[in-house]
Amino acid sequence: MYSFSEIETTSKRASKAVGYSWGMAEEIGKATSSLEYFGLQGVKNLNLYFDIVKKRHPKKISKIERENDDDELCPIYCGVAFLDQAQEIELLREITFYNLSYPILILAFISKASELLGKRILIKFANSSFLMNFNKSILAKNLDSQVIVSAKEICIEILDNEDSFSSNEWEELFKLSEKTLVEESDSLKEKGAGAGLLDND
Repeated sequence: MYSFSEIETTSKRASKAVGYSWGMAEEIGKATSSLEYFGLQGVKNLNLYFDIVKKRHPKKISKIERENDDDELCPIYCGVAFLDQAQEIELLREITFYNLSYPILILAFISKASELLGKRILIKFANSSFLMNFNKSILAKNLDSQVIVSAKEICIEILDNEDSFSSNEWEELFKLSEKTLVEESDSLKEKGAGAGLLDND
């Protein structure tokens, strides 16, 4: 089994070989390794996409808009632009790409943006959905195939942070946690007891 470091380095070098700049190649290497880490087929999709890139290098995208359309959008240029413009894109809340080649490749860039923004990001295309969790995990639903040549429409939604539990559930847990607290007294203060709720032990 190849290490993630080997995947990153080889993907970076291959990216440079097909015409991407070294800076872009660095990003591609990290993204490909990240996809493999999350159990997605980064290497396979990259190889297939590079078969296209070797024949005609894709157009760059300079600014991400609410709707982004072209005959054939590059998942790498779109992904890097999304990551670079994440703060501005957050204000848009919902973004759509049309005719995006090999959309699996854009997932790692958006996952990194989720970490940067501190918000979950939901992506939908080809009847599949992906939930980006702060670059810690990618939850996939209805993913029949990991190789999708082109997505006619890919919808991206930046989600508000919300608790998965109710206030009553929190109060119940909080009251239970209070049973571990030690009542404060002068003698206990001298011994350093009563660490409170911020105790890390």
